[in-house]
Amino acid sequence: MLYPYKSRHILSLIITTSLLSIPFNQALAQVPDSLQRLLSAQSLPQSAIGIWVQRAGETTPLARLNDEQMLNPASTIKLATTLASLNALGPDYTWKTEFYSHAPIVNGVLKGDLIMRGTGDPGLVSEEHWRMIGSLYRTGLRKIEGDLILDSSYFSLAPEDPGAFDGQPLRAYNQPPHAMLVNANSLRFHVLPDAEGRIHIEADPPLPGMKINNQLQAGSGNCGDWQRGIHYQASDNEVTFSGRYPVHCGNYELLRTAVDPEFYAAEMFRLHWRQWGGEFNGHVRTVPSPPLPARALLQHQSRPLGDLVKVANKWSHNIMTRHMALTLGAERYGTPATLEKARNALYETLRESGVEVGGMVIDNGSGLSRHVRISPRQLGQVLNAGWNSPWRHEFISSMSISGVDGTTRRQFTASPEAGRMHLKTGRLNNVSAIAGYVRSECGKDLMVVLMINHADAHAGAGSQLQERFLRWAHNLDCQ
Repeated sequence: MLYPYKSRHILSLIITTSLLSIPFNQALAQVPDSLQRLLSAQSLPQSAIGIWVQRAGETTPLARLNDEQMLNPASTIKLATTLASLNALGPDYTWKTEFYSHAPIVNGVLKGDLIMRGTGDPGLVSEEHWRMIGSLYRTGLRKIEGDLILDSSYFSLAPEDPGAFDGQPLRAYNQPPHAMLVNANSLRFHVLPDAEGRIHIEADPPLPGMKINNQLQAGSGNCGDWQRGIHYQASDNEVTFSGRYPVHCGNYELLRTAVDPEFYAAEMFRLHWRQWGGEFNGHVRTVPSPPLPARALLQHQSRPLGDLVKVANKWSHNIMTRHMALTLGAERYGTPATLEKARNALYETLRESGVEVGGMVIDNGSGLSRHVRISPRQLGQVLNAGWNSPWRHEFISSMSISGVDGTTRRQFTASPEAGRMHLKTGRLNNVSAIAGYVRSECGKDLMVVLMINHADAHAGAGSQLQERFLRWAHNLDCQ
């Protein structure tokens, strides 16, 4: 995914590409001739490119260029976060959402407040939430006479501006972590023109307390225009759509955030509790940390980590990966989860897995950062640790398969490379990266890393080099 930047960030975004301490021609000597020719044919300076290639199960790299240089890896850093989570927590790890009460239940009626405690379940989507509320209904509870109290104290995080990265606070990828997130706090808005030219807008999920102010007018613009001419705003639990929409383009979808996480969680509870037949007319309150009562009504378990890492890596899910890092910190150092605990737990777990972490900056664990740094060799060590991990198959299968699914589903389609690469992509303005495992044409498994930090690396030149580099790796053992 491409993230625009503001002018005040230009100096920090044009990442330095100074040479390593060794002479550059000596660095090139560590690159096979066939790869040297490929690099020489590119418009990008070779000092801006980091490469590391090694056969799986071996100890000597086949190719390396600027492999000690600390570069911004963008979302390929998710490989470090997900591997550390798998190694430390195990693929069967689950998150828990708990329901408690101080009050008794009499003939299906709760004579007091219901407490809902979240622990940052990164896979709590609408379907899972609906099933969870159904399980609460099956406890025999039918009516809540008190309030719903939301306990999000499992995370202790400083306030975060969702627009700080790129000035797009309503983009789903910018959602900050929160222990009570449902659907990553995002909504899918369906723009539906009818035969008479009227434009309808429906939200999924349809939060009962959120208002949609539809000011869209029918138009005849270009279907390729930005958001098809739609202007989107959100404030005070109301979203506004304006502009002229080209109705001949048919239906359209926007994935956006709109409300704060507590409001979202409360309205999802109202929606699904009502659908199951429950009654609730009270208020929803958020408290810092209510005392845990003795009466536990329900403990809902998430999908296992082994399933969720596939979503995190294949589709580069930022908030999901951030929740994994925070959970790792809480499990290692105790609750509440903090960003500092998350970072330290990631470094320690990676070090225990055989990765040299000196100079590494993981930041928030997702790669949505201008501060994150890792060298190509260190990222290669992450791949090597994944190959040697007892959870190798879970780790590798979490990556996008070339020409098949995830972020590389459109790459190498109908070509010999399709289905023979498990990859993690990374892309920010001025950053292009890819890392993973390549099954060569001759049946050898390679671990590959390519990172480019240069002005416009995210544009055509970076994409072209990625494709040619991966083709080179696929053919390497047969040359």
